[in-house]
Amino acid sequence: MSLGLYIEQTARTERKEVFVFGQKTRRNKTIMERNFDVIIIGCGVAGLYTALNLDPKKRVLMLCKQDMILSNSSLAQGGVATVYDKENDTFESHVHDTFVAGGFRNNPESTHLLVEHGPNEVRALMNDFQVDFDRTADGKIHLTLEGGHSKHRILHHKDCTGREIVEKLIAAVKTRGNITVLEQALVSDVQKVDNGFWINVCQNGEYRSYSGRYCVMATGGIGRVYAFTTNSKIATGDGIAFAYRLGAKIKNLHLVQFHPTAFNNKHKRECFLISEAVRGEGAYLLNCKKERFMDRYDDRLELAPRDVVSHAIMMEEKATGSDRFYLDISRKDPEFIKNRFPMIYRNLLEAGYDMTKEPVPIYPCQHYLMGGINVDTRGRTNVDRLYACGECSHTGVHGNNRLASNSLLEALVFGHQIAQDINGLNPESEPVKPYEFPISTSETPIPQGIRTEVRQIMQKAHFVIPNHEEAVKGLKRVTELKEMLENGNYKVNKDYVQALSLITVAYIILTEVTSPEKCE
Repeated sequence: MSLGLYIEQTARTERKEVFVFGQKTRRNKTIMERNFDVIIIGCGVAGLYTALNLDPKKRVLMLCKQDMILSNSSLAQGGVATVYDKENDTFESHVHDTFVAGGFRNNPESTHLLVEHGPNEVRALMNDFQVDFDRTADGKIHLTLEGGHSKHRILHHKDCTGREIVEKLIAAVKTRGNITVLEQALVSDVQKVDNGFWINVCQNGEYRSYSGRYCVMATGGIGRVYAFTTNSKIATGDGIAFAYRLGAKIKNLHLVQFHPTAFNNKHKRECFLISEAVRGEGAYLLNCKKERFMDRYDDRLELAPRDVVSHAIMMEEKATGSDRFYLDISRKDPEFIKNRFPMIYRNLLEAGYDMTKEPVPIYPCQHYLMGGINVDTRGRTNVDRLYACGECSHTGVHGNNRLASNSLLEALVFGHQIAQDINGLNPESEPVKPYEFPISTSETPIPQGIRTEVRQIMQKAHFVIPNHEEAVKGLKRVTELKEMLENGNYKVNKDYVQALSLITVAYIILTEVTSPEKCE
């Protein structure tokens, strides 16, 4: 089904009346050709790395909902986990740590591929794209430790690793003549035809359509479906919603990771993350009495996996009757803290906290999605020519809970897998078959408060410890909202597209939660 948009074309056209989603529309009979070999929706590490590994002879279109630099990848603080030091680390150890964190529900084939291909991709970042990872005084790569890891295997750039990688990949993309990038480009609809896809895009107030023989979803996470998240404002689950409507299998969308140490500022929807690496460098978790408490819940203490720590915080809240929790690294050398975590230090200082001198308030917050568009080890979905990678995909490598710093690694490894798969396909000469997008004539905006209501539903139904009763009640309401938007007569714009995406994501999550058999 179409979202009800069509591109105004400069060509002479014949118009006729049609109905889409119950909305009265006009349809243009001819479509201006804007043809590419591959269309990548999303400009985080997954999308960028896929584009850079595609054959330079292929015409590639990258679509960014806002600026290229704005993605969840850019917000990644900790680093990239990989077996870089093979004298002191092994593939078997990294795989085992990943399995343990994921509750042994990881896909073995995908996980082994992730771990064994990881070192080559990380070296490519350094050698081909000049990514600058921190080094020790003697010039060796500095490897740090994070929760759930048994070895020091995290490569990082201070506490802004994601930003460093994204900036270097963006710079590389800008040098490639075969890659076209559209920023501030809202994808409003994706339609499948026999030999490719048509993508409907709004940029600078103008609507245009583009065709691609292959489409790669690299749209990131779903954070904005929750009231509080560490995700950027673009994380509305658009790619998952598009893929769902195309008939792609969505798997384990209810496996949402809640990071235990987000800065506790409930006045902002986007919560500032205090990296796993802070605990890796020795920070303590404290309850409302400023007492350590993790020894009551797990032998790994503060370095237990994220889901374990988040659950422990919720149990400790129940035991103490207080939601006040703190992260304390003030016993460490102040200069070490400032040098190791300059961004975190600066952001906390602006918020009124000096992490070198005092504990800082933290609380669990939505952070990451382990489920998503189901793909195989080549990034292929069950829909012909449709691929997915990065956070919006379900490769199975994370199991029930993602191991710290495996996310950027997943984006790199499976982005490269997709590129290799597409590069290996036989070239095609036939043009992508045409498709006509309708244009909505309605000027009625969606009702105010829809997205806020959905976020409140998700906070009550599926935060850290799921609430089945609230999930059943929430699913009923979300179903009503979904039907209202799909069948109502509303203006199809950014508000509509993102609201429908959020509602679709919430609908799938709550359906899985209330009907576990639908997860498999």
